[in-house]
Amino acid sequence: MPRSDTRSAARTITREEIVDAAIRVIDRDGPRPSMDDVAREARITKPRLYRRFADKADLYTEIGNRMAKAAGAAAGNDLTLMLQPPRIALRRVLTGYADCILEHPNVFRFLGQAHVTQNADGSVLQFDLGRAAAGRFAEQAREVAESIPIDATGIDYLARAVVGVVVSITDLWLGDSALPRPATTVEFVEQATEFVWGLIDGFLRRQGISADPDTPIFTSMAAVNQSQSAM
Repeated sequence: MPRSDTRSAARTITREEIVDAAIRVIDRDGPRPSMDDVAREARITKPRLYRRFADKADLYTEIGNRMAKAAGAAAGNDLTLMLQPPRIALRRVLTGYADCILEHPNVFRFLGQAHVTQNADGSVLQFDLGRAAAGRFAEQAREVAESIPIDATGIDYLARAVVGVVVSITDLWLGDSALPRPATTVEFVEQATEFVWGLIDGFLRRQGISADPDTPIFTSMAAVNQSQSAM
């Protein structure tokens, strides 16, 4: 009778499961994870980890993509937000973004540092925390611009500016404390709202549009169109 092989076959592990493990490590231990720690958390060997991810930058980028999608989903991309006054809409979006970050503050600290992390060979990891988010914001903003309609020229620059400001002050908001105080979070949302509106307002003014942050943009545009028709 043939002897059965008692050794259990190595379980197949997906990239998503390794990202889950990496996020758990960062949540628990802080924003400087080692690949050894990630492999242990995923219950695999480091060579097996590197069969799923080409290098550290590959894993970092996947973590960044996961968090960018989560933050985008939390903030919402419903264009009916544009029916609200800009200040109210922005406050709602940025509150959702802040709530998402508070679920994994160490992960966002980690991503803010990842783009300046060096490999052993001296090369610099190229992950850019804001790049993917800026691309999604630009796409949504272009849809809004076309529906109003206004000239969408410069939307990509506006998107990079908005995301750059939000990412930068997110780092300030998170600071060194494990979890920002509620009052600090309220201040972050309010400050971010005003900075982002300032950028959007500047973009609109370059096109001759003066919008009130407490009046829906569609209402402001209707008044502009009426004024132009009467001329």
